[in-house]
Amino acid sequence: MSRPVRSSGRFFNSRGKLWIWAVAVALAAAVLGPGASAGADSERTGLPEAIDTVLGDPRMEGGVASVVVADAASGDLLYQHQPTTRLMPASNTKLATSAAAMEILGPEYRFTTDVLAAGRRQGSVLHGDLYLRGTGDPTLLAGDYDKLAAQVAASGVTRVDGRLLADDTRFDGVRLGRSWAADDESAYYSAQISALAVAPDTDYDTGSVIVTVAPGAKAGDEPVVTVTPDTGYVDLDVRATTVAAGGANDLTVEREHGTNDIVVSGTTPVGGAGIKEWVAVWEPTGYAAAVFRDALAAHGVKVSGPTRLGRQTPGTATELAAHDSMALKDLLIPFMKLSNNMHAEILTKAMGYEVSRQGSWSAGLAAISGYLKGVGVDVAKLRQVDGSGLSRMDNFPAGQLVELLLAVRAEPWYADWNRSLPVACDPDRFVGGTLRTRMCGTAAALNARAKTGSLTGASGLSGYVTDAGGRELVYSIVLNNYLASSVKPLEDAIVTTLAKSTAEAATLVEPKKQPKAEPEAAHGTDLECAWRKPALC
Repeated sequence: MSRPVRSSGRFFNSRGKLWIWAVAVALAAAVLGPGASAGADSERTGLPEAIDTVLGDPRMEGGVASVVVADAASGDLLYQHQPTTRLMPASNTKLATSAAAMEILGPEYRFTTDVLAAGRRQGSVLHGDLYLRGTGDPTLLAGDYDKLAAQVAASGVTRVDGRLLADDTRFDGVRLGRSWAADDESAYYSAQISALAVAPDTDYDTGSVIVTVAPGAKAGDEPVVTVTPDTGYVDLDVRATTVAAGGANDLTVEREHGTNDIVVSGTTPVGGAGIKEWVAVWEPTGYAAAVFRDALAAHGVKVSGPTRLGRQTPGTATELAAHDSMALKDLLIPFMKLSNNMHAEILTKAMGYEVSRQGSWSAGLAAISGYLKGVGVDVAKLRQVDGSGLSRMDNFPAGQLVELLLAVRAEPWYADWNRSLPVACDPDRFVGGTLRTRMCGTAAALNARAKTGSLTGASGLSGYVTDAGGRELVYSIVLNNYLASSVKPLEDAIVTTLAKSTAEAATLVEPKKQPKAEPEAAHGTDLECAWRKPALC
């Protein structure tokens, strides 16, 4: 970056913070006039001093920050703090993945899932095999497989003498991303990646099922456990117990390693709320095939042979049914608003296939890197190992994220892409997304648009906000290695400060205080709010 910049470029100790405060007061007096007062929660000051004051909060003691702010129209840098320091961006990684997908795949791109027959038709009997072929659609619901089965039945086929073959060969067989945590294996936000899978609801968390546990009628009864979609692909091992009203609702739902055995343990009280958990399945291709086979049977189509996975459809097969996904520009809404990891990884592999006919992470990441380089992002200064940011090996500096945010404004698909970013304090989950409870009652509410990011010890917020003078600003805030339970209030304070400021002077908004909490110790406890179902954001 060669644009002009004003910044102190460093954290301050307590003495330095006093110096900043003195500068802030002096500048406030100069701007507001002698005897003017700015109120208890804000001060008129310079933008660099205001942001430095926020970063000097005790919650960042021992941590590290990379923060950059720029004028969206001119690209001029207004503030930077360690702009080249590479940190874990968490889900801010999705900014790169989504932008590259819009360019490489295109806003109107759709995933196709089809059913094909290989063999000889004799009346209503197919003497051969039936193929279910996927290309990665992350939005397929059980109802969509039912519609495919209905099309097969409508084609006149009532019996298949051969097998049901699931063709997921558009993508490679590597199911989990690089350095994803082993203790997240059954977590739906860390589901296995396949070109064929099923989502349980319209959040489209593909490759997972919803397990609902309700208390029994009386103490001592086994809880009532159901699975959505209704499938025998997973086995329930209910070890939980219903206890008397007022007892503990202390339930755990977890899939055992390498299996589809879901263990439900703990207690739930009579009349209590129970629990609902989203759980990733083992081998999502088999899951899709099982749901489709059940749908075929429901429509009177009997498949005599067994199900086999990973078989490529022959070129001579004839199509019996097909389903297209929503367009990518619409898929970006659940993807980005709810920070859907599986969408990011599927799009990464889809880009790999589009560019090099290899549906792999390596090919997809090379495609993303090529796009970033083409719009001026220095890819030599970052590392991306997955599409979602779930990996703790991802490293981005705020400076390169800002370069991307500036560059995409010139893209023909920018309006659709920008629409996918969460909006501060908009209560609609598919508008406000992961920002829908943040910055409410501030100048940033319904103003700031940004991608959030959270992992234990890593937090990010990067996007756009309009300041008090009508100037659009671009910002990236990446914070790492803190021990506080959350640093989201610091991010919010910086963005709200930007929203209240003008080109002439900044209005410092102090971060909200939080009750003292123990440091987060376990991996995965500090995650995107949308990943903690039911969504807490």
